[in-house]
Amino acid sequence: MTICFYTLGCKVNQYETEAMAERMRAAGYTLVRAGEESDVIVINSCTVTGESDSKVRKLLRRCRRECPGAVIAVTGCYPQAVADAADALAEADIVMGTRNRALLPGYVADFFEHRQRIVAVRPHEEGEDFEAMQVKAFAKRTRAFVKIQDGCNRYCSYCIIPTARGPIRSKPLPAIREELSALAAAGYKEAVLVGINLSAYGEETGLSLPDAVEAAASAEGIERIRLGSLEPDKFDEGLISRLSACPKLCGQFHLSLQSGCRETLKRMNRHYTPAEYEEVVNRLRAAFPGCAITTDVMVGFAGETEAEFEESLTFVRKIGFAKVHTFAYSPRPGTVAAGLAGQVPKEEKERRSKRMMAQAEQDRAAFLKAQVGRVEPVLFEQEAADGVWEGYTPNYTPVRVTGAGLSGRILPVRLTGCRDGWCVGNPAEARKEEPV
Repeated sequence: MTICFYTLGCKVNQYETEAMAERMRAAGYTLVRAGEESDVIVINSCTVTGESDSKVRKLLRRCRRECPGAVIAVTGCYPQAVADAADALAEADIVMGTRNRALLPGYVADFFEHRQRIVAVRPHEEGEDFEAMQVKAFAKRTRAFVKIQDGCNRYCSYCIIPTARGPIRSKPLPAIREELSALAAAGYKEAVLVGINLSAYGEETGLSLPDAVEAAASAEGIERIRLGSLEPDKFDEGLISRLSACPKLCGQFHLSLQSGCRETLKRMNRHYTPAEYEEVVNRLRAAFPGCAITTDVMVGFAGETEAEFEESLTFVRKIGFAKVHTFAYSPRPGTVAAGLAGQVPKEEKERRSKRMMAQAEQDRAAFLKAQVGRVEPVLFEQEAADGVWEGYTPNYTPVRVTGAGLSGRILPVRLTGCRDGWCVGNPAEARKEEPV
């Protein structure tokens, strides 16, 4: 029996897909690539925007049309967050949420036996445990993603994720050590710790994010630890001090901003001001010299005036991010923001997006240019072209060099230039010294 997976959304979803795939392989299924003919199709859904929901439904209809005899399961955030998801996903044979992924092999077997539709969406509840799951390998990846946190209690006005993911809960430290040790034994040198609200790791148990970083770093063979998306208001001096004491932690921090305007942040129900955000950035740059600060910025949020957009744009310019993911606000049904007055017209959102992206591109170019001349250890991931290898430095600068057989290796590289969004360089040990 064959099975394929489609994954929509974030790195957490990608991790969970890998975990489900491992369970299905253990149950005797052969994994094939998405799009190939298979007996079972699993769609791991996203519901962060209304458009995300539409993508799930379109993908489901396409899979049913192209593979009419396959057993199709839809799992993840969409079925969990949307009250009438089972009806909206009528083409699916199995509808699951975000609490019971470990039961996927049993649900599939049950459907094959009885041919009766299964709807199994368990509601979230206070005090629920972190769902135990581990991943031993990641297809075609030299970096491992490790989910250590789930759930969110923040209730930003535009976000449905607390409904989809439930309350905060964290992977126990022994489980983190065990998973990282297994990944190191499998040859992985870098692990990326991810979560729905990663900064909230351990809050429900009296722990904090540095505890998880230290546990991950204790795995022999893991040379780098990287963090996923972070909330800025959790990063006080004590937390940053502990993180900076971990030599394996990479100096790259994706610090979610959303807006550089104080009033817009209030309407978003974000828990910091631009000034507080800037203070965290300054602390990180002092503790991690040469680190990269990346972020997300939303434009056209409900009620955003031209003056507020200009304030946000000016703030982005002031910080000088290494990279900015810019996106236009899309009302998500079921959230507070969807009912707010002052919804910005589509054409205006597009105009503001272009201006913000232009600033982001300018800052990105400046960041890459500033890396030239440095010697940095690069973890090489894949061969982009014949003899050209791609990899990343600790601060996630993308690098291309000419070489052979570099996949999975960490080598010092002298960065000699930048073009087309990449730095280029040469292995430092191969560099001939200039004559005196």
